[in-house]
Amino acid sequence: MTDFKDAGAPAATRVVCADSLGAAMLRATARAVRGRDCRGLDRVPMLGQRSMVREELRLEALAYDAVEEALPVALAARLDADAVASWIAGHYPAEAYPAVVLGSPHGGAAHLCAALGAPWLPDGFTVTVPWPGGSVGDWEGAMDWGSIIADAIVAANPDVTVRQVHDPVQRGSLCGTTVTLHVRWRRLPAAYRGFLHTRLEPGAAALVVRDVRTWPVLDLAPGHSFQLGSPVSGWTAEDYSLDNPAFRRTLAGLEETRWAAPYPDVPQGPAELSGEADFGADLRRCATAPVRIRYARPPALSTFVAGLYRRWLADERGGGEHCVIGCGALLDPWLTLAAGLVPYWLEAATRQSVDATEWWLAGSEGFDTITVLPQPPGSRSEAYAPAGQWRSVASFARLRPHLDSMTFSHYPQFPLPTAQASAVLATATPVGAVPPPKLTADEVLTSLRTTGAALGLLVS
Repeated sequence: MTDFKDAGAPAATRVVCADSLGAAMLRATARAVRGRDCRGLDRVPMLGQRSMVREELRLEALAYDAVEEALPVALAARLDADAVASWIAGHYPAEAYPAVVLGSPHGGAAHLCAALGAPWLPDGFTVTVPWPGGSVGDWEGAMDWGSIIADAIVAANPDVTVRQVHDPVQRGSLCGTTVTLHVRWRRLPAAYRGFLHTRLEPGAAALVVRDVRTWPVLDLAPGHSFQLGSPVSGWTAEDYSLDNPAFRRTLAGLEETRWAAPYPDVPQGPAELSGEADFGADLRRCATAPVRIRYARPPALSTFVAGLYRRWLADERGGGEHCVIGCGALLDPWLTLAAGLVPYWLEAATRQSVDATEWWLAGSEGFDTITVLPQPPGSRSEAYAPAGQWRSVASFARLRPHLDSMTFSHYPQFPLPTAQASAVLATATPVGAVPPPKLTADEVLTSLRTTGAALGLLVS
C-alpha cells in the first residue's frame, strides 16, 4: 500500500502538468488579457527535450526527466484543488473584467478571450504522477496504480473527480513511466465563485465552453474513472487494439509489443476534456445570464472564432486576409490580435484535425497569406498528419504560403515551446501595432446565435 504520510501540501505549480493543454491555454490567455505576447514561454515540452541525445539513450533519459517533473506519489493525497483554483484565478490581476470564459481547454476560446479582454477559467487541470516499474503496454497495471493515487486525491478533495487516461499515441513513452490524471471540479470552486462575485463588471457576460465528445469510460470507484486512449488522438476507441496494424506499429516504435485487449462493452461517457456536467451549474448566482457553448467537434469552435475575427477585422481595418493556423501550444493570442490575423486552431497534429482544416479552407473565401505552425506531436504514429499534408494546408494561400521552417524541421518528433509561435508572429506584427477595439460580449453572442448552430455549436 502506498504511504502518503508526512508530506506537505504541494504548490499549484508543482501539481499542474506543465505539458498539459490546459496549462498552455492558461499561460497564453493570461498574457493576452494583460496585453502581453508569449515571448518568454520557452519551456520545451518533455517529449521535445533531449533532442541531441542518441535515440537509443533518449527514451531512458526522458523517462527519468518525466518522473522528476511529475508530482511525487507522497504528495498526491496532499493535493489541494482549491489552492489550484486560487492559483488559476491569480493569473488575472485587473480589478474588473467585461466578460469571463470558463470550461474546456480550446485555443479558439483563448483567442476569444483575447478579443474580449476576458479571463479563461478552466474546469479542471491535469496531473502526472510517477509509475514505478510501469511500461507503455501495461495499461491494466497503469489502471491499478492510478486507482491508488486517484482515490487518495478524491478522498482529500470531495469536490473533484479524477479521470485517468492511458494513451501511448499522445504521451508516447512517457505513459510507461507516469500516469496521467485529469482532475475535474464537480462545481465552481470557491476561488472561482469569489472571482466572479467581485471581479466582473456589472452585466458582464459569462460563457461556458464545453467539449461534449464521448469515449468508453470505465467507472472504477465513486469519483474515479479510467479511459484507454482519447479522442484527441484522432482515432476511435476501437483503433487502440492490436487488431489495428497502425497501432501495432505505434507500439513497436515505442519498443513495446504487449497490449491487453481493451475492456469490452463499456458505456460511452464524456471524454477527459469534457469536464463535469454540473460544473458551472451555480454560475447564475455569480454572473449575469451565462451562455453555454457546446461542441462535439473542436473544429466547430475554431471555425466560429476564425469567422468572427475575419468579419471583425474586415469591419475595423479592412483586413482579415492573413490566417494563422496554430496547433496545440503553438499559439500567441495577443500577437494574433495585434497583427490583425485570423486565428484557426487545431488541438493536435492529427490527420483528422488537419483534414478538417483543409475542408474549412476549401470552403472559405481565400486568404492572401496563410501561416502554418504545426506543433510536432513528439512521437511517430500514423494517427498524425504527415509533413506533406501540412504543406497542403499552407498551399491554400492565394499569394504567400508560410510553413514555419523551425516547426517543420522538428516535425514530428520534437515539440516546440509556445514562444516559437511568438517568434514567427512577431515578424507579421508591425512596429507599434495597435490591436483593434475590444469585441463586446453582445457582438460575440449575436454571432453565436446567428452562425453557431450551422457550424455545429449548441448555444443555450
